Amino acid sequence: MDEFRALHIPGSPLLLPNAWEFGIGAFLAAQGFRALGTTSLGVSAATGEPDGAPSTRDATVALTRRLTRLDVLVSVDIADGFSADPAAVADLAAELGDAGAVGVNLEDGRADGGLAPIDHQTALIKAVKDRVPNLFLNARTDTHWAGDHSMAEAENRAKAYADAGADGLFVPGLAAPADVERIAGIGLPLNLLFLPGKVTLAGLAELGVARVSLGSLPYRMALQAAAETAAAIRDDRDLPLSPPSYADVVALLP
Repeated sequence: MDEFRALHIPGSPLLLPNAWEFGIGAFLAAQGFRALGTTSLGVSAATGEPDGAPSTRDATVALTRRLTRLDVLVSVDIADGFSADPAAVADLAAELGDAGAVGVNLEDGRADGGLAPIDHQTALIKAVKDRVPNLFLNARTDTHWAGDHSMAEAENRAKAYADAGADGLFVPGLAAPADVERIAGIGLPLNLLFLPGKVTLAGLAELGVARVSLGSLPYRMALQAAAETAAAIRDDRDLPLSPPSYADVVALLP
């Protein structure tokens, strides 16, 4: 975890692209990205399951085992832990650590659109850190996704998660400079989600952000690229992108 932690530099943030299958992970690693995250939406969509559903647990572990064969650091999106049982979530974290992951992303958002009670979420964080202390636990609060947008609630949860032993804080949807600086002031590395048209990497760096995740954006861009490629061929237009060659992709595989 030490190398991964060292990449979280306030003012010079780690840009963390997110992969959903081995090929994209290998291609990103070949572009020089030292660390990758996974995306629960991409993994879930690839398996035909709801985003973050417990049924995607095994696929998440399997993807982790594949990605950690690469010369890259891997942080795994485990959504809400795929379970409400702290022991089960800690077991998952241990399994991912054994598979070579250096970190996990654990969120308090729930499938019904609400947030887990703070005491329950802190229990999950403590269970993971007690079981796998060397795993970088990025504690995500979904206050800004759940329609709350209360900075008081975001700050309260962030402080509670920090006190519970989290290694980093993640507040997707946070963008206003004063709000970003407020959470960064808690003292743990702050992770934000890249929001096209709302933030820039340079701007987030100036605010002291230590990590910027792309989340499901690469997966959604890939969907659009696939659709545009098929439509261009159908309509006899130039292809929208220049893809790697077949041989280039084969060379990425074991």
